[in-house]
Amino acid sequence: MNTNKFRGTTVALVTPFNDDLSLDEASLKALVEWQIQQGTDVILAAGTTGEAATLSMEEHEHLMELICGQVAGRVPVICGAGSNCTREALFLTRCAEGYGADAILSVGPYYNKPTQEGFYRHFREIADSTELPIMIYNVPGRTGSNISAETTLRLAEIPNIIAIKEASGNISQISEIIRNRPEDFLVLSGDDSLALPLMSLGSDGVVSVAANQVPGQLKQMVSAAFAGDWEKAREIHFKLFPLMEANFVESNPIPVKTALVLMGRLKDNFRLPMTRASEKTRAKMTEILKELELV
Repeated sequence: MNTNKFRGTTVALVTPFNDDLSLDEASLKALVEWQIQQGTDVILAAGTTGEAATLSMEEHEHLMELICGQVAGRVPVICGAGSNCTREALFLTRCAEGYGADAILSVGPYYNKPTQEGFYRHFREIADSTELPIMIYNVPGRTGSNISAETTLRLAEIPNIIAIKEASGNISQISEIIRNRPEDFLVLSGDDSLALPLMSLGSDGVVSVAANQVPGQLKQMVSAAFAGDWEKAREIHFKLFPLMEANFVESNPIPVKTALVLMGRLKDNFRLPMTRASEKTRAKMTEILKELELV
């Protein structure tokens, strides 16, 4: 399976809401167009940054349909289709197939804390149910349990499990995966601040929060690293590093959506339990955006 089209910068797209907390379809479509214009390689719909946890099943499906329809094949679309219930993950995977997704992102089951064998069987069952490429998402800070390097490498032998978004922050674990992976298995950073360090080890790009705010600059950083221009890549990394860090001073996606509000790209609306940013966070984000000449 050719996995090259999933290398580079993937934006973990936010989900805008109207004042009544319904999906803000107009802002969403505008964000998609801006991402494509700025050169983002791949768009991820309904991930953590897209607040999938607060979407109804019908809204989750509609979000997939909207984004796949708006992109219309211009760049690959990955749809978040994970769940801590394997049967629900299978259902969402079928939905993603039906709406024309190019791949799915499937998070490690959260809350129920599977064994490593449980992780393996969960993802294998999903893989057996679809011909879509699957990107596993390991984010222990959100799920409460870690997918080990050994389990990831075991899953990498399944033909349509083609990548992992690694957000464990464990450089040793990620190094082991990169060192021992099959040739066509991709490793993407799930942390913006680790994207460049991991690319120096041979990883394949980033699934990015900051790409919501600075898509063109993230693309330039990743492209420079692929080209071996480490000086330019480091320059961009250090320029954007304060933004990368500020995006997590409160729970994601509160800071990044607040930045987009300040940039005039969406309304300041969140669904509980997400809340509007504190004044301290808003002030910090305003300062950083001014430094980057984004406001």
